[in-house]
Amino acid sequence: MVQTGMPHISVCVCTYKRPNLLERLLGKLSGQETSGQFTYSIVVADNDYAESAKNVVEEFAVTSSVPVIYCMEPRQNVAMARNKAIANARGDYVAFIDDDEFPAQGWLYNLLMTCKAYNVTGVLGPVMSYFEHEPAQWLLDGKFFDRPRYETGYRLSMNESRTGNLLFHARILVGVKEPFRSEFGTGGEDIDFFARMMESEHVFVWCDEAVVYELVTPDRCTRQYFVRKALLRGNNILKVPTGRTANLFKSFLAVPFYGMALPMMLLFCKEHTFMYWLIKFCDHAGRILGLLRINPIGEKV
Repeated sequence: MVQTGMPHISVCVCTYKRPNLLERLLGKLSGQETSGQFTYSIVVADNDYAESAKNVVEEFAVTSSVPVIYCMEPRQNVAMARNKAIANARGDYVAFIDDDEFPAQGWLYNLLMTCKAYNVTGVLGPVMSYFEHEPAQWLLDGKFFDRPRYETGYRLSMNESRTGNLLFHARILVGVKEPFRSEFGTGGEDIDFFARMMESEHVFVWCDEAVVYELVTPDRCTRQYFVRKALLRGNNILKVPTGRTANLFKSFLAVPFYGMALPMMLLFCKEHTFMYWLIKFCDHAGRILGLLRINPIGEKV
């Protein structure tokens, strides 16, 4: 624990073979507004046994006034990488941000002030898309990169939670052997984490002012990307026991219905409408494939 007389936040970043994105993120993290209310440091967990992020972190440490810790998890598993970062965190609070994101200047300040104001376990904030190039019109019309936003103070459910923009009290991890379960190798570890925390009566709320931006590269602006992502998302949701039976029941009804309707939609609907329902179909199909222990994707997308 860092002893400074004021709260300290450990900002955890898990990265895998994306040194250019990590360099940009670290630069943005170094200029966070604190208003004298807290101190912070950074933990980078490199999920690459070749240590592709090490040079970036070392170069950042030379010029930055923000302390940074580098650690490496050789087993490619996002849950294990998150646990490695947590094991090296030393703050009163832990924050998570993805390596393909970058924060607004007041990101940490707004998260912490909201956590204190509502006296809650943790706070999440919005992730807004940042496009490298102008996306196709069907993506804009379908709002496929838009995420739900809520009023500040809104109490979040398990399915409304994620780790891409998160701050929580470190004390909730005392006695927790594995905060993120390693069996969630291709995703779903964050939903499981929040499910267990909320079952223990920990409360997470929303802060709409704590904005981070996610880089959307051209390879994420394809139909194939959304199909693969939906199949994997459906496959992963069954790893979480909460609501499993209800999810499967819905999927067994939805797959044949969507399967019959999609050919007509392809002929008569606009492209973004067809893609919306195709993604729904793949979500449900992924659940059924997961029940059969079939993972057509095999890795995180």
